[in-house]
Amino acid sequence: MRWSSLFASQAAVSSALIATTLFTLSASAQDRTTEQGEAQITDPNQECTPYSYAPVTAALAANQFPPIWTIATILPNDTNAQAKYQSIQSQIPNIQPNGSPASTSTGDFSGFSYPSSDPDCWWTFDQCTTPKLAGLPPDLAGVPEPNTLGYGFDDGPNCSHNAFYDFLSQNNQKATMFYIGSNVMDWPFEAQRALADGHEICVHTWSHKYTTTLTNDEVFAEFYYSTLSMEAIKLVVGVTPTCWRPPYGDVDDRVRAIAHALGLRTIIWQYDSNDWREGFNNVTAADVDQNYEYLIARAQNGTYATAGTIMLTHELNNFTMSEAMKFYTQLKAAFKYLVPMGVATNQTQPYVETNYSLPSFDQYISGTTTVTGAVPAATAGSSSSTGSGSSSGKTHSTGAASRALFDGLGILAAGAAFIGFSVKLLA
Repeated sequence: MRWSSLFASQAAVSSALIATTLFTLSASAQDRTTEQGEAQITDPNQECTPYSYAPVTAALAANQFPPIWTIATILPNDTNAQAKYQSIQSQIPNIQPNGSPASTSTGDFSGFSYPSSDPDCWWTFDQCTTPKLAGLPPDLAGVPEPNTLGYGFDDGPNCSHNAFYDFLSQNNQKATMFYIGSNVMDWPFEAQRALADGHEICVHTWSHKYTTTLTNDEVFAEFYYSTLSMEAIKLVVGVTPTCWRPPYGDVDDRVRAIAHALGLRTIIWQYDSNDWREGFNNVTAADVDQNYEYLIARAQNGTYATAGTIMLTHELNNFTMSEAMKFYTQLKAAFKYLVPMGVATNQTQPYVETNYSLPSFDQYISGTTTVTGAVPAATAGSSSSTGSGSSSGKTHSTGAASRALFDGLGILAAGAAFIGFSVKLLA
């Protein structure tokens, strides 16, 4: 849900609250009109104060997108989406959605009858990653390079991620960021920062639902309005990703076929940090620590001597980002290489656009962690420029010493921005 929509009926209260917050946060005004200015903000409360970005405001006003944080459907006036959907329908297998409508949020498939033979390669059923439908490539669950961790984070862009992204920049560490379309619309400059810092951006759908429970046109719309044409990621960041990760890992051959028809590679994982579960169902911070430590121990005992792996981690909240920073040094020591998914698989052309490239695996491990490209069109200009070159040599002066750790009380206040949907984002 977008804050402007949430408070639409309480404009006066909202304006007063925002004005008071901004006044008390800082005596000097912060630049909320560019990606660079947004990246300088050191207070997570202010990071999570809503702001306006003209292209998003205009697109929403023109009804060019489904409502934020709702299951996407093809808009009745969107002839381009309708034509694209018609063009791929012949590639979609006759597989019915799984479960009931309630499963879209809860993942409760207890009343759903499904053959034990797993005919549709349903990951939620038995973690199947090799499609049974001819013509579909296997999911990327591990990486081919030995002693390598495919490094990435789900559920971004998080509004208070500056300290985390600063940490990655200070370590010259790039990652794959799986962005939710609705989050991109809510926090566009935060999304732009990922590209500016040299990270790889992949799709995590529009509203973060169990995709196998959706109808064909809903699955299509969850992809389409996240990335294709001039949709969310393209509109805001200027690039069209070619990779995606299913929320909760919930994917089958029907969903894979739709993703494949739209040019999206499916990326899963082999290990779950369970950082997203902390505080729910009796999962504690110590439990998450043990999951990290288990992966580290396996790396140390030679488990990945012939091929690397992927662990599920998140940009979801203060805890998940803090855990990533806490265990970064140990992961670096246990694995020879920590690299984005595209780098690990030599996907040097990560986007449909040809003006931006990732380094190959050999280039990355030799020290070339970014490859200079042209500034994407959506981020060029005075309102959101990322500077000359896409990411090479780009740094943010951020006061690292004061931002190495999150302010616990501050982040709790910032987390209020996510009440109403953060509980939904469980993977």
